[in-house]
Amino acid sequence: MKQRVVGVSVPRKEGAGKVTGNARYIDDLSLPGMLYGATVRSTVARGTIAGIDFCDGIPWNEFTIVTADDIPGKNAVSLILEDQPCLANGRVNHAEEPIVLLAHPERHLLPIAVASVHVRYETQRSIHSIEASERGEEIIWGDDNIFKTYLIVKGDVDSVWSDAAWIVEGEYSTGAQEQLYIENNGVIASFKEEEGVTVWGSMQCPFYVHKALMALTGLPEDKVRVVQTETGGAFGGKEEYPSMIAGHAVLLSQKSGRPVKLLYDRMEDMAATTKRHPSRTRHRTAVDKNGKLLGGEIEFVIDGGAYATLSSVVLSRGTIHAGGAYYWPNIRVRAKAVATNTPPHGAFRGFGAPQSLFALERHMDHVAHTIGLSPDEFRRRNLLQSGQSTATSQVIHEAIDLNQLLDRALLLSSYHEKAKQFAAHNLESSRKKGIGIAAFLHGSGFTGSGERYLNSLVGVEATELGDIRVLASSTEFGQGTNTILCQIAAEALGIDYEDVRMAPVDTRVVPNSGPTVASRTAMIIGRLVQSAAAGLRQTLIASGFLAGSASCEHFRAACRDYIRRFGKLQSWSRYEAPPNVFWDDTNYRGEAYPAFAWAVYVAEVTVDTATYSVSVDDFVAVQEVGKVLHPLLAAGQIEGGVAQGIGYALYEKVVWKDGRMLNNQMTNYIMPTAQDIPPIRVYFEEIPYEYGPYGAKGIGELPIDGPAPAIVNAIVHATGKSFCTIPLLPEDIFAGLANLRPQGIAEVRR
Repeated sequence: MKQRVVGVSVPRKEGAGKVTGNARYIDDLSLPGMLYGATVRSTVARGTIAGIDFCDGIPWNEFTIVTADDIPGKNAVSLILEDQPCLANGRVNHAEEPIVLLAHPERHLLPIAVASVHVRYETQRSIHSIEASERGEEIIWGDDNIFKTYLIVKGDVDSVWSDAAWIVEGEYSTGAQEQLYIENNGVIASFKEEEGVTVWGSMQCPFYVHKALMALTGLPEDKVRVVQTETGGAFGGKEEYPSMIAGHAVLLSQKSGRPVKLLYDRMEDMAATTKRHPSRTRHRTAVDKNGKLLGGEIEFVIDGGAYATLSSVVLSRGTIHAGGAYYWPNIRVRAKAVATNTPPHGAFRGFGAPQSLFALERHMDHVAHTIGLSPDEFRRRNLLQSGQSTATSQVIHEAIDLNQLLDRALLLSSYHEKAKQFAAHNLESSRKKGIGIAAFLHGSGFTGSGERYLNSLVGVEATELGDIRVLASSTEFGQGTNTILCQIAAEALGIDYEDVRMAPVDTRVVPNSGPTVASRTAMIIGRLVQSAAAGLRQTLIASGFLAGSASCEHFRAACRDYIRRFGKLQSWSRYEAPPNVFWDDTNYRGEAYPAFAWAVYVAEVTVDTATYSVSVDDFVAVQEVGKVLHPLLAAGQIEGGVAQGIGYALYEKVVWKDGRMLNNQMTNYIMPTAQDIPPIRVYFEEIPYEYGPYGAKGIGELPIDGPAPAIVNAIVHATGKSFCTIPLLPEDIFAGLANLRPQGIAEVRR
């Protein structure tokens, strides 16, 4: 069959509902007799609960009130570890920790009631930085405040220092970042004794919520149902957190006997939910006289907040990506996630890689400057080539030519011409111009043996009308899941795209296909959809109902005839790892990912030395992502990731005080608007990946990895000053240019 819809920008499956207003989000839904829920949260970062007082003047008899004593199962948010309570019981470990839940028929009464619950504390000393956690000023988690450690060793790093022409050191840090999805977290829960519990909600991973609710309620699998509603953005912020808010709504529904809607406003959502992990990375790099990397030592640390949540796997991806798209003959990466008394940090697009890649790409520019090479030439001499191996000793078998990708990015951005122009311009102007590069990679799918562990299952079924439903738990939250999976199914079946639709993401309807995270949906789930669809078509052919080159109408008729005769027409596909993909969890070596996406980004900036503001004037993004399934959606993913990366680099600063977010409003948590976004020129290289659907690889996280280092590299080029921390606000640039605040460490030895 020739390709018919893959590679074409077909209309989005959910597009019409969204633009007409017919799409129903959680706040559009209501159930008969429904109550509204609210949360009473800790106002201190660490302490024991001495008592809870319910102030006079509130008709408390009208309210449903839930505390930890009302939990029928485990008081834990079941994820990787079960260290985080669903409701604080006796002590709190971070500000905004949930303590009491309230529900009432009148939504407007809840803020008054929440303010009328007074929690008395015996406060304890809290810690709020990586450094304080490392020093052990207080032990707040385990024996040493360390959630997880990793060690990657390749070659003999200790032997390289004596032979190095240069040894270059640097320290780099990144701040927290809020996902700022357009729709806040929200759920509706309904509990009935005979049926169990049903939760509808805005979420990424329904089976995560399903697992957590089973543990919380003590109910069996068939008594817990989770349904994803239309979801207005996520970016990782609705990966693990919906298990918490869903648990709260369920507890209120169980106690009240009525459905309960729990919906956060923007201030609560920003203050209480997870954010990108802050990080600190230290590099020590050995380079020979020809500008080739001899080896390096990297120390990567992330701030996990008060509980473990997903910090171990965020740390894992950040650790594996710490060596980037370069060939290191010898490398050692030591990594750890530490505890602090802030709300737990969690999943955010890129999942640890933006932190470690920011440090690496800033450090590569620093090394190039130190040894007297241009940033592009130093990269050219050290970028990975096919046949070479990554930091985890994974041999690159893909036919990728990173130097060609680099050349294309330099040409499209007029890099060398602009670098010369800017040097002359900056002599005469207070508005300094600069241009910067980042070269990087991002692994597609779960890390290491993760996909084997998930054992994902996907189905395709025909209906009596002859159209097709895709059965998968992969969720749509704006990125195009529904569209691309339907494209793949239509292509494999040889039918029209309009004849394929997604089944509702309901844990009683669809199988567990794994979470919608890790740039895995197109590559992993898409391949399973392709396989299941091909299996269904083959069933029709083998049973004599369909000829090999049948039309769409013949296909529909064949489905109807088969169902009338045999009943259900379904085909299933379960994940099997590609051959020669093996991961050693003990030694952290091997094939970390089935495939990588690759990119070179070039940013052009202007730094106003009168106001210390930065504008990004032009941005070129060149990437190789395998086959592009939907050109418009793919370009949108890149543009959105770059815009988010601009915010990460220049605007989005979480202001903390004693572990509480002070700027939890969109009036003072500043993000880039359309006026702050430059032309983003997106270009693709396509090298089809053998084990991806029609050659596709992951794309969703790649574009968040490169913008921040490219932009800061451009700022350094413009100003001649080294900056090693993001977000880089005007006050930071002022301090750096005035030498008031040294940026990181930059030690060089020859």
